[in-house]
Amino acid sequence: MGTETILDPTRLIIAALVGLALLLVLIIKFKIHAMIAILIGALVIGLTAGMPFGDIVTAVNDGIGNTLKGIALLVGLGSMFGAILEVSGGAQTLAVTMVKRFGDEKAAWALGITGLVISMPVFFDAGLIILIPLAFSLAKRTKRSSLFYAIPLLAGLAVGHAFIPPTPGPVLVANMLNVDLGWVILIGIFCGIAAMIVSGPIWGAICGKRFFVPVPEHVANQGEIDESKLPAFGTIVGIILIPLVLIILKSVAGVIDAMAPAEPLLSFLGEPFVALLIATVAAMLILGIRHGYNTEELEKIMTKSLEPTGLILLVTACGGVLRYMLQYSGLGDVIGDAVSSANLPIVVIAFIVAALVRICVGSATVAMTMAAGIISSMPGIADLSPIYLACTTAAVAGGATVCSHFNDSGFWLVKSLIGLDEKTTLKTWTIMETLVGGTGFLVALIISFFA
Repeated sequence: MGTETILDPTRLIIAALVGLALLLVLIIKFKIHAMIAILIGALVIGLTAGMPFGDIVTAVNDGIGNTLKGIALLVGLGSMFGAILEVSGGAQTLAVTMVKRFGDEKAAWALGITGLVISMPVFFDAGLIILIPLAFSLAKRTKRSSLFYAIPLLAGLAVGHAFIPPTPGPVLVANMLNVDLGWVILIGIFCGIAAMIVSGPIWGAICGKRFFVPVPEHVANQGEIDESKLPAFGTIVGIILIPLVLIILKSVAGVIDAMAPAEPLLSFLGEPFVALLIATVAAMLILGIRHGYNTEELEKIMTKSLEPTGLILLVTACGGVLRYMLQYSGLGDVIGDAVSSANLPIVVIAFIVAALVRICVGSATVAMTMAAGIISSMPGIADLSPIYLACTTAAVAGGATVCSHFNDSGFWLVKSLIGLDEKTTLKTWTIMETLVGGTGFLVALIISFFA
């Protein structure tokens, strides 16, 4: 679409309020699937605003096409990579080795770091199910509350899943804001480390003293992990670092003159889909074939890992539709003018929008998608520095993490796995998630002052 349609600003604001309200009602009240609800909400915004039908269709097509072309390969490759890491025992290797090196007294720190690293390639739910037995094992051995070890693990998993690519959330936000993933990784690491420390070992120690939660009966008598069958620690760390290092090198090569001769090669290798492809092939060879899996078994594992990616991609694509509908209608300019008059930094606006959606809808993915769509439609976004945009990405991730409660599936997963009641889950998990999102946002805000 060459130019944005010029519509009445008042009508645009009404259209946005009606469309977004309908979207929330469909999800919260009528339990309509997020993909359908977002798509309906976007269409209602366009129709209510008075956009020509052709422009509405163009916004839908551009939103889906331009959004998916940036993340489809990354989500798919990331899922395959994580699946191989999961079945090979790589996650357990990291956890067991880190706990041994830190010792029982500092094992909470080890679990937090392990969760952070593992959740970058592995989905939150899978990482929790894989690693929670180790937290229970430590609690049983030290006779402490399960929360003393479970909270740091949960915090690490939540941090990695929210702030650091190649996990899908920050990837989709970065794609919508058109920011280099290398900067998103660097800022995400700073935000993530601070968030993990505050919400993990520190909050976990407080929870462990306030609430004694025994090890669930169904795991109390389980045997220890057979470490002889696990891959080497150095191997797992090396493979996980492949995509992160390559993507960061691509970004650094663009600003350091001494690396100019190698920039073309580093730019190619650091292209996110190339970096993830290299890591996935390495995982297939080293963690798959060398550990006894044949190519047919690996194919089944990797194919099965793609099952949840369809939902992620479709919800994200519809978020792209929302973004382009706001942009092509001209509402982005209206929002931009309002933000300017309010004199609030974009980073703060990004956090607030994502947090409001998160509280209402529950889904972090939907919160990230909607917030990124609204922020990316604002004028002048493309003129901001890469570091500031990376901070905005982290702010969206932080807002989409806070206040997990009854409408979030993660709330119920944690409650059931650890054996908590609803009240205790709110006092522990919900506060932990708020600390993760809030701390990450504050770090991003501080960095943005210098961007």
